[in-house]
Amino acid sequence: MTTTLTEAVTDPHHAAITAPRLRVVLMCDVMAGEQERFLRAYEQLRHQVAAVPGHVSDQLCQSIEDPSRWLITSEWESAQPFLSWVDSEEHREMVKPLHGCVRDTRSLRFSIMRETAGDYVYDGPEPVVDGIVRHALTFTVKPGSEPEVERILAGYASPRARVDDHTRLCRTSLFLHGNRVVRAVEVSGDLGAALRHVAMQPEVRAVEQAINPYLEEARDLDDPESARGFFMRAALPAVHRVASADAPAAPVSRYAVHYPVRPGQGDPVVGLLARQDRQAVEEGTPLVSSTIFHRGDVVVRLIDLAGRAEADPALAAGASGHPAAEALGKLLDLDEHHDLRTATGVARFLADHTMQLVTDRAAADA
Repeated sequence: MTTTLTEAVTDPHHAAITAPRLRVVLMCDVMAGEQERFLRAYEQLRHQVAAVPGHVSDQLCQSIEDPSRWLITSEWESAQPFLSWVDSEEHREMVKPLHGCVRDTRSLRFSIMRETAGDYVYDGPEPVVDGIVRHALTFTVKPGSEPEVERILAGYASPRARVDDHTRLCRTSLFLHGNRVVRAVEVSGDLGAALRHVAMQPEVRAVEQAINPYLEEARDLDDPESARGFFMRAALPAVHRVASADAPAAPVSRYAVHYPVRPGQGDPVVGLLARQDRQAVEEGTPLVSSTIFHRGDVVVRLIDLAGRAEADPALAAGASGHPAAEALGKLLDLDEHHDLRTATGVARFLADHTMQLVTDRAAADA
């Protein structure tokens, strides 16, 4: 499946993600003699998919060069309803009629960088220009197990960085906040190849097996379907990235901030933080880089700062300036002790919502 994010942006100067739309593309190689069966299965499937909340439209395309090759595309209001549906038992049952007539499927994923129609120009998220793909996984552990989970996750041996001639692991940063674990990875080359490589490494498999008893969501890594479902639900995509072109003037510190988002307010929180970070980089602040990871109501902002976060808590929190602080405060589930409009409140917020860095590992030449 190919997924592309199309953002509904009302202000072209604020092209940060505010209401991302999703384009899903499924490439199918239909078996010889099974074309009619495939079309009947698609016709049945499209009516069922149309009833799924968040679905917008579908297209069925056939290759003009090879009639056995078909393309199914669908558009969704945002990524969350699609991801929730595709992980469900309902989806697995729904697509079974396709299995007997499709020989192979191919999965590709692209983000829309620019869309034009006449004089209209839409610019999407910041393009990746450093060759590094950023992705995160998040899951929760049983309350009370955090010290043991931290010990396990901090003590494993690093896997081999080189995946193949095209792909290598560059950096892994692992954080803990309450009972939520976030593992952020940076990969040069093919992210999928890197994740498959890591999953096969014995030291990583040993760690994953060791934390299994402490997970709130049970999984069986020896069952491909169980493992696939868990990691799909754990995926926390990077939806915005901005970085300074200038070399930092001070040693760089890495932080991750977990935002207590009010239900349904994930998209506006991401949009506001993205605009704040873009402005901060343009103004030459100590913000070296920011990557925002988002799925549903889970928003985590990974930042590199020249210096310490305590030197400018508002910058570190993404709440510089009274208007932004007030707007962000309305989108988050905060009490009176975390008033982002006050120096005391923003410092308290940063202290309470900065994730604990468990381990941060970079390849020798990253």
